[in-house]
Amino acid sequence: MRIGRRGAIVPGAEIGDLVDETSTDAETGAVTSRQAADIVLPARAIEGLWDPEHLERVARTYWTTLERFTLGLLHVHYTAGERAIVLLIPQLRLLTFKAPEYEMDECHGIVRWRIERGLLVSKRGTGGDGYLEIDIHRHDETDRGKVRLRVGVEVANYYPRLGGLSRRLYSATQSRIHVISCNYFLRRLVRRDLSTSKVGHFAGPASAAQAPDPGA
Repeated sequence: MRIGRRGAIVPGAEIGDLVDETSTDAETGAVTSRQAADIVLPARAIEGLWDPEHLERVARTYWTTLERFTLGLLHVHYTAGERAIVLLIPQLRLLTFKAPEYEMDECHGIVRWRIERGLLVSKRGTGGDGYLEIDIHRHDETDRGKVRLRVGVEVANYYPRLGGLSRRLYSATQSRIHVISCNYFLRRLVRRDLSTSKVGHFAGPASAAQAPDPGA
């Protein structure tokens, strides 16, 4: 199985409709936004891919999807302990996250970035309580020779710096961008278009069974 840029869709792969659930706490103004969809693949198509290295590549694919979707206006700036979504230059940090946390076993993989600060984050939302997370649940359907992946992207406990118009303005701007970007991200997964990790922390032969909790 080839993994590369703009690969062909896996024969027999199916992708479900994207479910968008976005809400704002009326009292605190905290935003929770989750987009999720099912990807069904032939079991052989995922052989050798369910491991920490490819989970890390999925995470990098999410960031490069955002960069492509915004035509490079937004990109991710890396430091040893942070990841920042910046507008054109590193000094314009819209969202800054702590380094990613990874969890993985034979049927579940998670990558989580905790929100630290940023130009789009209100003072109440700084310090790591909010987060961006990719979670993938694996369901083996052995009778069909298929694997179903429930892929979700969630922003939780996020306090946007948008004042009293936070709910309406967030839905019309950041939320809309995130939904469209997630659609593109899911289709890249189906095309096997996985970006190479910039850090490569888990690059190597380790499998999910050998490293059930890579974040530990």
